[in-house]
Amino acid sequence: MSTTSSTPGTHTGTPDSADGELTALRAALRAEHAAVYGYGVVGGLIERARRQEAQSAYDAHRARRDELTRAVRDLGGTPDAAAAGYALPFRVPDSAAAVRLAAELEARLAGVYSDLVRASTGTRRGFAAGALREAAVRAVRWSGESVTFPGLAERAATAPTASATSRT
Repeated sequence: MSTTSSTPGTHTGTPDSADGELTALRAALRAEHAAVYGYGVVGGLIERARRQEAQSAYDAHRARRDELTRAVRDLGGTPDAAAAGYALPFRVPDSAAAVRLAAELEARLAGVYSDLVRASTGTRRGFAAGALREAAVRAVRWSGESVTFPGLAERAATAPTASATSRT
């Protein structure tokens, strides 16, 4: 049985694919909650010259978080609430570490949005692709480095390559 919807940006397909989209939306929402928390840390330690950049990213992630909350509800899910705190991937004692944290947050978000692009269709897929692009651009601005396929780099390190797999 297929589900259909006339609401722009909602999923049209099988119930299993709608569940996959909801799962990806909820993962993106959790990642945005963590990013908002992380940017609170970044903003408290970042050098004055980059404070506006950190504030803009913080505001963008709060807006994405709110959009994702609505999208989860639109698919009949219950949005996860933000945690009281999040474990940071490393110690952040100064401005240089805050810049590294911002780059790490954006790289992680790119991966989550990559999953949402794969799981969604229509308007929501466009939303996810835009969020992926924005996270990738911010990651480059913070780190000064780029990757060929943002959001997929972390998977490349763990996925077997064609030359690494045995043929039987």
